Amino acid sequence: MTETTPAAPTKPARRPRPQVMRLTDAAATRVKELMGRADGAIVGLRVGIKNGGCAGQSYTVDYAQDIKPTDEVIEDKGVKILVDPKAVLFLLGTEMDYKADRMQAQFVFNNPNQISACGCGESVELKPATIDG
Repeated sequence: MTETTPAAPTKPARRPRPQVMRLTDAAATRVKELMGRADGAIVGLRVGIKNGGCAGQSYTVDYAQDIKPTDEVIEDKGVKILVDPKAVLFLLGTEMDYKADRMQAQFVFNNPNQISACGCGESVELKPATIDG
C-alpha cells in the first residue's frame, strides 16, 4: 500500500489592488507643466483630503519633494501622484482632470465617492469607498 501525502493547501490568489486614481491627458499635461516650473526637486504632486469648507471636506494638491513610505504612489501618463494614506478610501476610483476657461483653471476630481458639493465648488462631502470582496 502506498501512502500519499495530502496536498498542501493553496493560498487563494491575491486580488489585484484597485487603482486609487487615474489622470486624464489634460491633468497629466498640467502636472508636467507644474513640475517643470517648480523651484527645487519635485517627485510629483501629493493629493489628499482635508476637513473644512461649507460641505465638510476639500481636496488638497501640493508639490511633493519626497515619497513617504505610507504614500500610495500612482504613476499614470508619465507623472507621479502621491496619495495621502488617509485619503485613499475617499479617492478610490477617482479621475483627476484639469479644466481651464476664461474665469478659472483648476484640477477637477470626478469622484464616485462624492455625495455632495457646496455651491462655490471649493468643498465636497465624501464617503469612504466600499470594496466588494
